[in-house]
Amino acid sequence: MSFRDGLLDRIAREGPMPLARAMALANAHYYATREPFGATGDFVTAPEVSQMFGELLGAWAADLWLRAARPQAAFVELGPGRGTLAADLLRVAARAGWEPQVHFVERSPRLRVPQKAAVPQAVFHDAPDTLPQDRPLLLVANEFLDALPLTQFVRTGIGWALRTLAAPGGRLAFEAVEPVRLALIPDSLRHAPEGAILERGFAAGALVAAIGRRIARQGGAALFIDYGYEGPALGETLQALKGGEPAPVLEALGEGDLSAHVDFAAMREAAVRAGVRVFGPVPQGAFLVALGLAHRSARLKAGKPGEVRARIAAEAARLAGAGAMGGLFRVLALTAPGWPEPAGFSRIGG
Repeated sequence: MSFRDGLLDRIAREGPMPLARAMALANAHYYATREPFGATGDFVTAPEVSQMFGELLGAWAADLWLRAARPQAAFVELGPGRGTLAADLLRVAARAGWEPQVHFVERSPRLRVPQKAAVPQAVFHDAPDTLPQDRPLLLVANEFLDALPLTQFVRTGIGWALRTLAAPGGRLAFEAVEPVRLALIPDSLRHAPEGAILERGFAAGALVAAIGRRIARQGGAALFIDYGYEGPALGETLQALKGGEPAPVLEALGEGDLSAHVDFAAMREAAVRAGVRVFGPVPQGAFLVALGLAHRSARLKAGKPGEVRARIAAEAARLAGAGAMGGLFRVLALTAPGWPEPAGFSRIGG
């Protein structure tokens, strides 16, 4: 039975399913059954664009570790992709003397294979709950929050309702008939026009808060990088990529990547409540430039043929350009009380 048929059967038996639950099931199936990253996959993440991305994050982490007096900190990555970011980061960190325990949070057995090949010493976890509790954590999550289950609310003629998946006539369809408490809707948006959609990343906020509490207790820092905005705001950002192309969400369930823009204002609030110091969000482009992207790019281009220099310049522009990843993505950092301020924020107003 296909994933789609199984979902239809489940909805027929149990009734309409909240979008967040359907998204969790669909993405779990998708990541367990294919390798979606890189030129042959459905999307390309920043570490696959250029080694400069992981290298600059390695310099960021090593600098923080050095200024924190070289603690016995572990490195953690949530959703490590193909292991490219971690391999580049750890290579730079080792030059500074930091050779930490490495922990990957990755549930997909299929994705663990290339991750283990890239970083053989990595210890795998199904969830952050089992990460070490006896040492500080330096954690990176790049394009992780966007794929977590999303809740949507729709303004109907009788008020706000939860968006669910139903199966009328044996086909998948969205519906919004279950009223919700107004406490779930920000005050400024409660009187939105009929048909308006509000997205709330409750799962992402809960994860950021949980990581924040761990860091506040154990020491360390976390860096969250994703495409997003600063809400609250109306509008639908839920999207699907299938075969490397945009696809209708209901047609791509389980067979394509589902993601949504992250509300970084909500993530910041969740982190503050967890008791950590919070920096950002700031645009990815400004963050990478503050870390020395131009200098690293120049070093890589030195002495290379013209075509190589052009490629490196194009990669840097894609990572940092206002019309590319540099403007679309945001960066948020958390640090434990008493830890140094992380690089990349103070000079750009974070």
